[in-house]
Amino acid sequence: MADIVYTLEGGVYLNITNKCPCNCAFCIRSKGDAVGDAKKLWFDTEPTIDEIKKAIDDFDFTKVENAVFCGYGEPTNAYDNLIESAKYLKAINPQINLRLNTNGLSDLINEKPTAKELSEVFDTISVSLNDPDSEKYDKITRSIYPGKAFDAMLSFTRECVKYCKDVRMTVVDVIPKEDIEQARLVCESTGAKFRVRSYARGR
Repeated sequence: MADIVYTLEGGVYLNITNKCPCNCAFCIRSKGDAVGDAKKLWFDTEPTIDEIKKAIDDFDFTKVENAVFCGYGEPTNAYDNLIESAKYLKAINPQINLRLNTNGLSDLINEKPTAKELSEVFDTISVSLNDPDSEKYDKITRSIYPGKAFDAMLSFTRECVKYCKDVRMTVVDVIPKEDIEQARLVCESTGAKFRVRSYARGR
């Protein structure tokens, strides 16, 4: 079994699935089998909710201030497990700040609106904007939803802003500076905060 809970640069992360509708050109999982203190982040078989809960139980979350659902896949690809395990973690530590790192394609993946329910469980939602327009987005993310992923991601983000107090959009510093600035404007149009992530640091 791959690591479900791992730490990286002092942060605590939960890796609950390897499934993802994107194959991003810059994805950190193309660099190796693990990051941080994890030995392996690739699952032989997808974890069950019981296995996720056991991993949570085996890690002392009682004094952890922040935890991130991220890992080597898109967390909303395991939507039911994501919601249940996040609620489980909150029950263990009601004060913990939970962040969801997502590509923002949850509504397409799950074929239903998901922003409101996710916002009720997570304190922070960070959406990967990646590039400032649909054509460039499709080229860099290589998603299974060409032509509609970009607009769906923006719509999802706007919905999250309605319900969640802390919504961010991110780009990775591998794209040109002019695209970063255009992406900043796109982000501002959704009402979310903007952040440029470091490819070298992996987050």
